[in-house]
Amino acid sequence: MAQARIGTSGWLYPPWRGVFYPPKLPHRLELQYLSSRLNSVEINGTFYSLQRPTSFQKWRAETPDDFRFAVKGALFITHMKKLAGVEAPLANFFASGVLGLGEKLGPVLWQLPPSLSFDAERLAAFFAQLPRSTGEAAWLARRHDERLKDRSLTTAITDQPLRHALEIRHKSFETPAFVDLLREHAISLVVADTAGRWPLMKDVTADLVYVRLHGDVELYTSGYTDEALDRWAAEIGQWLAAGLDVHVHFDNDVKVHAPYDAIHLSERVERVAHPDTVGPAAAQHAGAGAATGPRQ
Repeated sequence: MAQARIGTSGWLYPPWRGVFYPPKLPHRLELQYLSSRLNSVEINGTFYSLQRPTSFQKWRAETPDDFRFAVKGALFITHMKKLAGVEAPLANFFASGVLGLGEKLGPVLWQLPPSLSFDAERLAAFFAQLPRSTGEAAWLARRHDERLKDRSLTTAITDQPLRHALEIRHKSFETPAFVDLLREHAISLVVADTAGRWPLMKDVTADLVYVRLHGDVELYTSGYTDEALDRWAAEIGQWLAAGLDVHVHFDNDVKVHAPYDAIHLSERVERVAHPDTVGPAAAQHAGAGAATGPRQ
């Protein structure tokens, strides 16, 4: 059965402390608290630097059994190398501890820089190198270089499919050739709401729809209105009805909108996806118990 996972892009934000996170909650318990309210989160630290296996293992231990992590691919691969000549960086990325998430490992997100335009050959070569299971990822991880000699994890806890999603930020990608290429390689196209700054494409290219909500009025800052959340919930309901899994992550974190918007969207999606089990009384109760916080 298709599933919707809704969460935030990261969880370590000082402005959230005392607003979304309860006052005096120890920082080490923030992921545990977030995972009690939502069923997914993006790990963004992996974008900026290679993490350690102990960190992934700790995150896995701190979250519920049905929780899932999306992992953001390394900036070194996407922005500095621009997807070319990345054999060793890919091995290092997967050896850094990603496999320590075990069954909680969700999709890998690859975000391209705004300066990178559509190049079919470059993309196809990159897609061909991506592991499609945790077993393949473990094999690739064993090819890491000396940088990870004493801090690698190259075995898979579980053997499961590994899905990838691509977020683009250049108008040249708005072409059928790009969409066809994604479908050929079963790579999900990220539906990115960026307040109109970068392309918003909604083509379904794999069995996963990956949505990133950066703010629909002001990038990273504005919150989503009830009407906007209703529209996204309806669209997510259509994807689920078509048998597609959906990952949604809010990145409008500056004014602490992200966790509240994620909770409110989760409630709406539950009502859309399961109208027979969430009656008016239950829906009213869920609304009454919902988290409240900054809205703009």
